[in-house]
Amino acid sequence: MLHSVLLLLAAPAAEPVQWAQLTIERRVIIRVPMVRKGKAPARVTPEEGDDWEEKKGPRCIALRSIRGASIVVRDGVDLLLADQHRYRARLGRGCDSVGFYSGFYVEPNEDGSLCSGRDELQARNGMSCAIDSFRRLVAADPED
Repeated sequence: MLHSVLLLLAAPAAEPVQWAQLTIERRVIIRVPMVRKGKAPARVTPEEGDDWEEKKGPRCIALRSIRGASIVVRDGVDLLLADQHRYRARLGRGCDSVGFYSGFYVEPNEDGSLCSGRDELQARNGMSCAIDSFRRLVAADPED
């Protein structure tokens, strides 16, 4: 959020008036912790390993619902939500999820959502990746 203030500096009558602009920036960043294997709620992790089936996902996810994240695939970050749902944020071309193992940050938008095609994940190492899409994850059927 940027705030600009225009200042009028007092000057003697013989000198021209000087103008200056001061910009104040306030930045809010939300840290998303990584969930280590075995730490996720029991209903989130499938019974038979980490096999997930991807389904069509939403364009945006409410930031307040994200409780943690994990890395399962090379080009995505799995988001664990408060309601026990799991979504995969597919990263933009050339981005590798390895950089997100120690957690990541997101800058909240005014709407309070994390959206594909608009927002990006910022790794603690300085790397930044755009979110291409979200995919809803469901436990894969072990009989398939």
